Amino acid sequence: MIEVNVKAKIPFLWGKASFEKNNWSNVNLIVGPNGSGKTLLSEQIAEQFNAAGYDINFLRAERCSDDDLQAMKVIREDQDVRQKIEDVLSNMFAKSIRFEEAPGGRLVAIVVNKARGVEYNLRQGECHGLKEILTLLVALYGNQSKKKNCLILDEPELHLHPQFQQFFMNEIRKASAAEPMRVFFLITHSPYFIDLSFPEDLIGVVACHVNRAPTSIDSFSDNDEQLFRRFLPRFNTYHKQFFFSDRQIFVEGYTDQQIFTRLLSCVDNKIGSAGTGVIDVGGKDELGVFFKVCSLLGTDGRIITDLDSLFCGKLREEICSDSRTQEFLDAQREKQDGFYTSLFTKKELSKKITLEKLIVRLERYLSALGEFLGAINFPVNPQIDILVEKIKILYSKYDNPENMDTYKTVVLMGSILERQSLSELLPLPLAASLGQIINLANLIFAASECARVYILRRGCIEHYYTQSEVHYMPVSSKDRIFHYEIEFMLDQNSARLKKSYEELLVILNKACS
Repeated sequence: MIEVNVKAKIPFLWGKASFEKNNWSNVNLIVGPNGSGKTLLSEQIAEQFNAAGYDINFLRAERCSDDDLQAMKVIREDQDVRQKIEDVLSNMFAKSIRFEEAPGGRLVAIVVNKARGVEYNLRQGECHGLKEILTLLVALYGNQSKKKNCLILDEPELHLHPQFQQFFMNEIRKASAAEPMRVFFLITHSPYFIDLSFPEDLIGVVACHVNRAPTSIDSFSDNDEQLFRRFLPRFNTYHKQFFFSDRQIFVEGYTDQQIFTRLLSCVDNKIGSAGTGVIDVGGKDELGVFFKVCSLLGTDGRIITDLDSLFCGKLREEICSDSRTQEFLDAQREKQDGFYTSLFTKKELSKKITLEKLIVRLERYLSALGEFLGAINFPVNPQIDILVEKIKILYSKYDNPENMDTYKTVVLMGSILERQSLSELLPLPLAASLGQIINLANLIFAASECARVYILRRGCIEHYYTQSEVHYMPVSSKDRIFHYEIEFMLDQNSARLKKSYEELLVILNKACS
């Protein structure tokens, strides 16, 4: 860890706010959308690192002829750098590359294509990418003798194939390991440079935002470190999109991602949806990890999740500990006092009402209701019979199913969908609890939305399909019914999509607000 106190201000972008950071990694990433001040921030970082005794080499995105001249000067004067670059480029492109003196004393790179039996000038005959990697390698290899050196690269991905981007990032990591006093800053829009192998690598990420000061992580708890250590090996290039926009929406699986992506064009708030992407993270617990990373990094991630996320997992833990949900509940305390009195004892009311406490109370009501429904052994009506059968199946398959998130989700879905029929069926105390269940659920949903977590109240994405009838959870034949649905959606214009998926668009509009 490198300690240099940096304090940056860009009033026309951030107003009176400033960015401050003391702890830096050897390799730091400055990320964010266009227009968020990444280059301007980097200039101030360069000034303050220079004041701390670092030699600065700032390779800007607008590469110029001076960069080429400087690169060739280094190659001419440093035989070790020259040999290393020749070897690296030759291995990368399966062509021999050497540097020769041209008429007038100018140094030129000659490419030898042995397979074709030809030689040609690199600058004249090759693409931008090969020229770009040459400049970058000189910047990387040409300053190794300086103990305190800071190399800042603005958009190193320019003209580079992803293969070359990954190669160059690996070279930076090697140089960083060999020279611990050297510091790198990469201003990038490329996920291939988001190279996060260890939790401490997150310390080096600075997230820039539109119209507000950048944010970063200075430290995290031991629990967070263990969480990220398990998570980062699964963190792929697709997931890394969220580093480049504050407007990403995270969902659990690919079906959610496809459905919501198709509906994004129908969102009323075109400004809010601009730059928004939908990223599937591959699991409910992963949603909780992304929520945590966004919270620590200060990015405004949004999550759309299934109803069962309320009842288990990392996401529930993170929502319950988020300050925004508690602020909402604190503001609601006086308004909800009468309702809380019906839920909690005086002793419980003397303490803070938290989201976790509300969910636990909801679970207690659901367990009692589910136990009664699971014992029904006579037909009621088609809708209630389906609900009862689903609960009976869970009882037949599992011991103590009332502790399962699926069980609680099924009972909550039934309470919401069949409230009127259930109120006529249930004994008086349980019938009265339906109102408590509905009110609790609505309060929990509202609190979660304050943390930018939007819950699919009907269960999961399949319960919003128009081409298949789906009852409760778990859902079978997900892949088959998804393909029916997406084919239908692809044939619809915007007006028909809005009409068919009104409830999902309500959620999307909230997420894009």
